[in-house]
Amino acid sequence: MRKSLAVARKEFRQIARDRRTLLMLLFVPAFFLLLYGYALNFDIRHIHLAVDDRDHTPESRSLIAAFVNSGYFDLVASIGTEGTGLGRPGRRAPSPIDRLMDRNDARAVLVIPSGLGRALQTSRQIPVQVLLNGDNANTATTTMGYALTILRSESARYVPATLNAAPLIGIEPRVWYNPELRSTLFLVPGLIAYIIMITAVVETALSIVREKERGTMEQVRMAPLDAASYVIGKTIPYFVVSLASALVIIFAAMTLFGMPMRGSWVLLMLALSLFLAGALGLGLLISTSADTQQVAFQTAMLASFLPSFMLSGFIFPISSMPPFLQLVTYAVPARYFIIALRAVMLKGAGLETFWVQLVALTAFAAVVLALASVRLRREWS
Repeated sequence: MRKSLAVARKEFRQIARDRRTLLMLLFVPAFFLLLYGYALNFDIRHIHLAVDDRDHTPESRSLIAAFVNSGYFDLVASIGTEGTGLGRPGRRAPSPIDRLMDRNDARAVLVIPSGLGRALQTSRQIPVQVLLNGDNANTATTTMGYALTILRSESARYVPATLNAAPLIGIEPRVWYNPELRSTLFLVPGLIAYIIMITAVVETALSIVREKERGTMEQVRMAPLDAASYVIGKTIPYFVVSLASALVIIFAAMTLFGMPMRGSWVLLMLALSLFLAGALGLGLLISTSADTQQVAFQTAMLASFLPSFMLSGFIFPISSMPPFLQLVTYAVPARYFIIALRAVMLKGAGLETFWVQLVALTAFAAVVLALASVRLRREWS
C-alpha cells in the first residue's frame, strides 16, 4: 500500500506539472455539460415569421397576434399585397416572399386572404395559407404543427363550444425547397460540412507537428523560407486533396440520396474553397501550437467535431440556443457553409442571398491562416 501511495503522489505531482492534462480533466467535462445542456434543445422557438395580411380587419390582426403571442414565432416582416407572387414554380422575378425565404430571413409566411373577417362573422369556412421553408425538414414539420394548433385555437373562438362543427379557419400548408419534407435533403448538406470540416482539420493538424517529431523542422528553419510561405505551401496540397474528396462526397450525395443541384456550380465551388481554406488554416494553427501528434489530433477533433455538429445549426436550431451560445456560433465556419450549401443546392439561390456567409468564410480563413503564420514565426525566432 505504501508503494501505491508513493506512485499516487508522484502521479499527482506529474498531473500538476502537466497543465494540459489538468485542463482536460477539470475543464472538458464541465464544458461538455454546458454545451450539451444548452445546445441539445429540441424545442423550436423564435421562428422568423413574415405576414401577408390581405384582409386588414380586427380578425386578421387577432390571428397575427395569436402567432406572435404564442412564444414560438417572431414577426420579422409584413408583406404588402402588391407583387407577392406566391407561384414559386417557374419563378420569374423574385418576389418579396422569394427574397425572405431564400435569405432565411423568414422560416414561415402567413398569408391571410381577403374576406377573412367577413367569413368568420358569418360562420363560413375560409382557408389560410402557411408557406414553410423546407430546407430544414425537422423545423418545417414542427412549425407546421405549431401553426395548425394556433389556427385551430383561433377558429374555436368563433364557434360555440356546444357545436361539433369543423374549424372555420383551415390551413393550407405549402413547403418550399423540400415539398416532401425528406429528412435526407436536410441532413445531407450538414453531413457534407461536418465530414469535410473534420477531415480537413485533422489532416493539417498533424502536418507541422509531424515535422517536429521527426526532427525535420530544423532543416525547414534553415531554408530561405518565411513562415507565411511555408504555411501556404503546406496548405496547397491538402487543399487539392480535400477539394477532390469534397466533390466526391457531393456527387455521392447527389447519386445515392437524390440531393438536387438547383444552383450554380461556380458558386458552390467558391463556397467550398473558402470553407476548406478556413478548415485547413485551423488545422495548421493547431499543428503549430501542439508538441505531439496525439495532442494535435485530440485538439483537432475537439475544435472541429463539436462545433460543426452542435453549434452550426446542422441538427439543433441556433435560434433556440441561449444568447451567449448564439454568439459563439458566429465563430463556427460550418454555420456559414451549411447556409451557403443549402442556398445553392436546394434553393438555386444567387450570390445576393448568401454573400454575407461567403464574407464570413473569407474572414475566418484569413484570420486562422494569419495566426498560424504568426505562431510559426514566433517558434522560428
